[in-house]
Amino acid sequence: IFLKYNELHKTVELHNLIFSFLSEKGKPQYCAARELSEEEKLQIIHSDEFAIFFDHSTRIIERALAEHKDLFFDYSGKDLEEKEGELQGGTKLSLNRSFFDERWSKHRVVTCMDWSPQYPELLVASYNNKEDAPHEPDGVALVWNMKFKKPTPEYIFQCQSSVMSVSFARFHPNLVVGGTCSGQIVLWDNRSNKRTPVQRTPLSAAAHTHPVYCVNVVGSQNAHNLISVSTDGKICSWSLDMLSQPQDSIELMHKQSKAVAVTCMSFPLGDVNNFVVGSEEGSVYTACRHGSKAGISEIFDGHQGPITGIHYHTAAGPVDFSHLFITSSFDWTVKLWTTKNNKPLYSFEDNSDYVYDVMWSPTHPALFACVDGMGRLDLWNLNNDTEVPTASVTVNSNPALNRVRWAQSGREIAVGDSEGQILIYDVGEQIAVPRNDEWTRFARTLAEINANRADAEEESLA
Repeated sequence: IFLKYNELHKTVELHNLIFSFLSEKGKPQYCAARELSEEEKLQIIHSDEFAIFFDHSTRIIERALAEHKDLFFDYSGKDLEEKEGELQGGTKLSLNRSFFDERWSKHRVVTCMDWSPQYPELLVASYNNKEDAPHEPDGVALVWNMKFKKPTPEYIFQCQSSVMSVSFARFHPNLVVGGTCSGQIVLWDNRSNKRTPVQRTPLSAAAHTHPVYCVNVVGSQNAHNLISVSTDGKICSWSLDMLSQPQDSIELMHKQSKAVAVTCMSFPLGDVNNFVVGSEEGSVYTACRHGSKAGISEIFDGHQGPITGIHYHTAAGPVDFSHLFITSSFDWTVKLWTTKNNKPLYSFEDNSDYVYDVMWSPTHPALFACVDGMGRLDLWNLNNDTEVPTASVTVNSNPALNRVRWAQSGREIAVGDSEGQILIYDVGEQIAVPRNDEWTRFARTLAEINANRADAEEESLA
């Protein structure tokens, strides 16, 4: 693009192809373009307008160069049948593509991921520091594009502290929020030519001074807030327009004595007040932001190690399962809970390593995904089986899989590993797409789980 830009000026000099219309007595006249001086050329190249043009054009050219069309595609039916058969037939999980950048993501742990609510093809991922590159920024967030085949990130954002959590700012398509290891919350804007944050919170007692593992924009189009929580149990509410100080904050304390070391957080669908958090000591807590009982409400014990992931049920349907949530832990298990009981409903114990993350399907009521330290992605359909996963895949070279995120469609799932790679899997239709009776079947499955748990408790007391 830069060479083409210079060539344009040479063409101007030689052929006088650029002209302006000067109106004199109603008749246009041609004015030959003059040659630009070296100083004028440098002034253009260093201008903001050229930087914007170059950045925008580079992104478009990269997309075009990365497209690989199959010239020999058979439209008579054979290739089409094979393509459809992969996901509609026996293949339950099929690798779609991977995202990796030699400079920006290699040897960095993927700490968090989020799909854009406005542009479903965009995925943002945060990364921690690169120990063998002390001169590189400690914190990186990359926006990847599923729509185009280009191997490079759509946007590269950076800051001076490892980014532990990241989220697209709901209702603000241009903004990306990051929570850092230093405690700062940073805000990037893809309309800016800079890779550094356009806003950041202060490092003061009024804000966070411990690592921020969770950032989440909750609310509606006209009334929403950024919610953040740090490992010292402090939860803050912010306006995205002003990060100089939080609108309000509360300390999550258990029995008014010990701060809860929060590792993960989840809000129920459509709720901005109530939420659950997982902690380093292995306990789960329900809590609320407002009212006379703001703070910790109840404690849920069952895990024997730190909680690594937590997620409220989100698939809306004829039966309400919003009281359910799942957790993953260093104790090699995933547990199913209801807010109506402080003991786990069920424990899934098919893993042989730390389970690093877990997430419900956004479309199927009985389906969730989890990832572990052996490089394994599991999909569990509880309407089919509660003892073993419905589908599993192990990533080559067995890197620890740190994060898992379903796409909004429920047909793709992203996993991030300890080496900086993100893999996107297509989920087969027979798993991803719920039948009409899945909600009533799941209600029966839960009734059976409850009955079995009650029987087990009676036996233990006998």
